[in-house]
Amino acid sequence: MIASTAPAGKGPAGKGSHRQSQVDPLAPLRAPEDPPWDVYLTGTVFLDIIFTGLDSAPVRGTESWARGMGSSPGGVANMATALARLGLRTSLAAAFGDDHYGDYCWDALEHGEGIDLSPSRTVPGWHSPVTVSMAYEGERTMVSHGHEPPPEEPAPECPPRARAAVASLAPGVSAPWIAQAASKGTRVFGDVGWDDTGAWDLAALSDLRHCEAFLPNAEEAMRYTGADCPRAAAHALTDYVPLAVVTLGADGAYAVDRRTGETAEVPAIEVEALDPTGAGDVFVAGFVTGTLADWPLADRLAFAGLTAALSVQEFGGSLSAPGWSEIAAWWRRVQSVEGQDPEALQRYGFLAGLVSEELVRPWPLRRAVPTIGFRRSA
Repeated sequence: MIASTAPAGKGPAGKGSHRQSQVDPLAPLRAPEDPPWDVYLTGTVFLDIIFTGLDSAPVRGTESWARGMGSSPGGVANMATALARLGLRTSLAAAFGDDHYGDYCWDALEHGEGIDLSPSRTVPGWHSPVTVSMAYEGERTMVSHGHEPPPEEPAPECPPRARAAVASLAPGVSAPWIAQAASKGTRVFGDVGWDDTGAWDLAALSDLRHCEAFLPNAEEAMRYTGADCPRAAAHALTDYVPLAVVTLGADGAYAVDRRTGETAEVPAIEVEALDPTGAGDVFVAGFVTGTLADWPLADRLAFAGLTAALSVQEFGGSLSAPGWSEIAAWWRRVQSVEGQDPEALQRYGFLAGLVSEELVRPWPLRRAVPTIGFRRSA
């Protein structure tokens, strides 16, 4: 297991600025006839308000003070931001409220992250869903509020042409856009959440048949397949989808590609976790990036795990998604750690061809923390 001496981000943050990826991981593969977008996704955008620096879980009847706080777009915006910061041309279809929260989220995603929102819309009279997240002891507690989403599906009837799409699968729910995208050659990556029905029936995930890859965590994979270990579950899932990727938490990740017969397992990176919010989204974004760049399966797993590890060292969902500067700084830093395991370091050697000294900024990095309500200086 590779060791990282990088500390979690702490202290005051500077003002945010327009983010633009310094690396295009798909540059060698781009051609004039390519789709206009690398990744398309749709879902609900929340306003996330994150409290950190709590010594313990809040206790009923008492007041707790947090040493840190930030605001950012959340929900599907976590995934969209993670993809955009890794250099993928990202298009998002979502509904936005016509309140200040909706304006803030739209501006942060379109101008702050460079995400295409042309398929999105503002809904009059609908206020933005809000999630308050409290991070402590490496865990999080969340409280959300929102009304029923607007009656119209925010995804367009025909999704735009894209190399890939990330779809959130739910039991008993079929999204027509997934089949439409797959029929146009878009590679669909299926994400999934906890099955509140308790059925854990793969047949209920009807859109899984349109997916190229499925990325559950270990517990979800075992429950869906009935397997007694996550690696066996990954193999069982390839009866339903060509590529199965199972995240193993602190043990890393395991993947099986049915088409090539290839398997890969990469251990996790040891880091001090500040806030796990959005880490799963960042992992998926890293894996999608490596897949579209046509990297070997083990490199894709390693990169996805690295991006997720970097994200938990900062707080917030979209706030914590790393870009190439953070990746470059980590790569330079771990190479200087005394006694570093050469074999573990070699696992990430593919980064040497992607990052350069020009990308590296001093460590530790400070993440911009957007806070609603500040007036722009004249």
